[in-house]
Amino acid sequence: MAAKLRKGDNVVILTGKDKGKQGTITLIDPKAGKAVVDGLNMAIRHTRQTQTSQGGRVPKAMPIALSNLSLVDTNGKATRVGFRMEGDKKVRFAKTTGDVIDA
Repeated sequence: MAAKLRKGDNVVILTGKDKGKQGTITLIDPKAGKAVVDGLNMAIRHTRQTQTSQGGRVPKAMPIALSNLSLVDTNGKATRVGFRMEGDKKVRFAKTTGDVIDA
C-alpha cells in the first residue's frame, strides 16, 4: 500500500502531550507504523561521555504512531490523505481542499 505520510511532510499531532503542534517528518518506519517528527515528542536520554562527545542529558525526538499524525493542508489545517489517478500517475491529494500534495 502506498504511504499516506512521507519524509518531509508537514504534519500536526492529534493526541498526546504535543497535541496541536506542527512539525516536519524526519524519519518513517512503515513496518512499525511510526514516524519521528523533528522537535516534537521529545524525551531526555542519558548518555555516557566518550572521547568524541560530551555526556549528560540529551533531548531526543521519539517515534509517534502514524495514526496520531495528520497532514497539514495549504490552509494550515489537518487533513486526511487520498489517492487518485491523474493520467497514468498515482498522486496523493488533501481531502479537505482537493489539492495535489506532490506533483
